[in-house]
Amino acid sequence: MASSTAAAGAAQSYTYTRPSGLDGGLLGLSTSGGTTSGGPRAHPHFFSGVLTRPAPAAAALLGLADVARTRYFQPRPTAFRDPVVTCSGDRLRLESFSACGGVYARLDVLEAAMDGEVHDRGTTNVDVNGPLREALARVGGSDPLHLAVGADELAVTTMDGAVVEKKVPLPDRWLRGFAEVQVITAGFDPRGELAAADAVRFLRSMPRAPRGALWAVPAGRTLRLTSRPSPGAVCLAGPERLRTMLPLLRFATALRVYGPPAGAQSGPMSSVWELELPGMRYVLTLSPGHGRGFSGEGAVLDALSTDEAAADADLIGALLSFEPRVEPDLLAERSGLTPARTKAALTQLGTSGRVGFDTAEAAYFHRELPYDPARVADLNPRLRAARALVEAGAVRLTSGDTAVVLSNEQERRVRFMEGHATCTCPWWYDHRGERGPCKHVLAAGIVRREPGAAAAGAEAAR
Repeated sequence: MASSTAAAGAAQSYTYTRPSGLDGGLLGLSTSGGTTSGGPRAHPHFFSGVLTRPAPAAAALLGLADVARTRYFQPRPTAFRDPVVTCSGDRLRLESFSACGGVYARLDVLEAAMDGEVHDRGTTNVDVNGPLREALARVGGSDPLHLAVGADELAVTTMDGAVVEKKVPLPDRWLRGFAEVQVITAGFDPRGELAAADAVRFLRSMPRAPRGALWAVPAGRTLRLTSRPSPGAVCLAGPERLRTMLPLLRFATALRVYGPPAGAQSGPMSSVWELELPGMRYVLTLSPGHGRGFSGEGAVLDALSTDEAAADADLIGALLSFEPRVEPDLLAERSGLTPARTKAALTQLGTSGRVGFDTAEAAYFHRELPYDPARVADLNPRLRAARALVEAGAVRLTSGDTAVVLSNEQERRVRFMEGHATCTCPWWYDHRGERGPCKHVLAAGIVRREPGAAAAGAEAAR
């Protein structure tokens, strides 16, 4: 796969040996370039066998494709953005992101729903096109659906030589969203579970028109929507963003909801909504606002700002091998790092697309997104600005927990206390840390961790 990565308007180019299609009971998903356990491959072949639950699998794949081509704050279809597929041996994970960057979708096809041969492990893109989408909408019944994710080299050489090339705009916020989601959801806990019948009633009763943030509060066997947060509540910002779950309700066995701790004064938050299907999980992660993407949440900035985490990430990354679950304790033992440094390294790996997070199993998983990891830091303007402040010698520590940062000829005062930081700048006043640290807090944090950085910056400034 070739890619063009020029700033905010980057486009991703995909090359497939043929279009994906559904023909005679065979669902053939064509692969573009990707990473396997044996290294890079132009057209990896991961799986061939059957989907034992064809109707829910087809409906969930259709939902995944619909998320990828939707801009929720401007409800109109956009170009297809091909899903990312990871084969981890006992499961297939298919991931996509909405065009607006505010909804992350994942379909986990687990061992109970697939029967066949795993040819390799790794990550790639798969082609999704209009005819395939129409064919998926017609799948029904209980007959097994044959599935091939990629084709072996012999099959490729016997094709007619036709090559499918697609160039799709992938804004930088798309990549940044992938990084933010895994960091944000790693701190979530289960907040509610509804049985099938209760899940159907709840999801079908949601308001259809776009509204502000609502809150789902556990109430007996169901969830009750309110306009005010409360302890134990889960934010539901833009309930219409769950609509791709509605066609799946006839297959659902449960609905689970995950979120961070909430209180009576909480502002809008992200949330995870997981629909359990026979042998599968269809997961939607929603940003804190209907028109708000994940790329601006800033959850990864602290991790990106440390050189130590970057070095540790190289070590931990070398130990990954497309496991369905990444075990931090085992990685810490094998690497010799402390659990805290191992966790920071996993966060760093997430920012480059090398790990995701599964709230159902409360575990990281290994995958390799087809993007250049070196781009990630450049995609965060606050981090770039913070490093520029440090290099300009604009940070002065006044004590162990306070700093003054000169920015745009104004002094901003930063204070660190009990794991949190405050700043006197307008950004902090507007967001109070809910969208990650401001550039002043990041710059002060860099100098606190690396005292030599301030001296080097001041010398450079002179």
